[in-house]
Amino acid sequence: MPTLPGASAAATDRILLEGPHSRRKELWLVLRAVRDFIAGFRVLHFVGPCVTVFGSARFTEEHPYYALGREVGRGLSAIGFTVMTGGGPGLMEAANRGARDAGGASVGCNIELPKEQAPNRYLDRWVSSRYFFVRKVLLFKYSYAFVALPGGLGTLDELSEALVLIQTGKIANFPVVLIGTDYWRPLQDLLEHLAREKTIDRKDLDLLLVTDHVSEALEYIRRHAVEAFGLKPGRPKPSTWLGERAGRQRTPA
Repeated sequence: MPTLPGASAAATDRILLEGPHSRRKELWLVLRAVRDFIAGFRVLHFVGPCVTVFGSARFTEEHPYYALGREVGRGLSAIGFTVMTGGGPGLMEAANRGARDAGGASVGCNIELPKEQAPNRYLDRWVSSRYFFVRKVLLFKYSYAFVALPGGLGTLDELSEALVLIQTGKIANFPVVLIGTDYWRPLQDLLEHLAREKTIDRKDLDLLLVTDHVSEALEYIRRHAVEAFGLKPGRPKPSTWLGERAGRQRTPA
């Protein structure tokens, strides 16, 4: 499908949101999004039950949070989940790397940005999206739990989306875990303030677990995802008629 005239892949989101265009241009924008959805559905259909791990792209391998991310990835793989991330560097890479350390499955939903974000090298399969909203649908569609490692605005955006989807019943009551009590304390204080002001229900505070212990997070996910939803190992079988395959995709260079 041709790119919109004069538009880089990274600028497509801005073009979509900048107001009305000609009918022809609007049609191309819609078809571009549909193409991203179809590509994502095909790539991720066979990955099995996932846990999506959110976290900053800015922490390097030397940072203690990176080691924490690897531990999370290893633990999630050990209890049978595919580890899904935004596919980029930092703590996303750490979680994917941890899954690879444990011999588990590791997938990513990358986003095309003005400053190019390449898929990290610890992914078995990945898809790259032009639109943030397409990427977020893919991150939520295949997951039975969500883990937020320390992160910035992107992490807050994805975490808030998960909580809103659960609060409004758009997705099931999947477990949400924040790891790092000191880091997330200001957010907890804000949520307590919202509850006092009655802009959220106090029961909404129970939608997430905040902990420093990966073992506690894993046990919480096991109880509230594996047991609650009766998850069992196994993946959908590919259709040879559609040219599908369930095997691992080549790791990015």
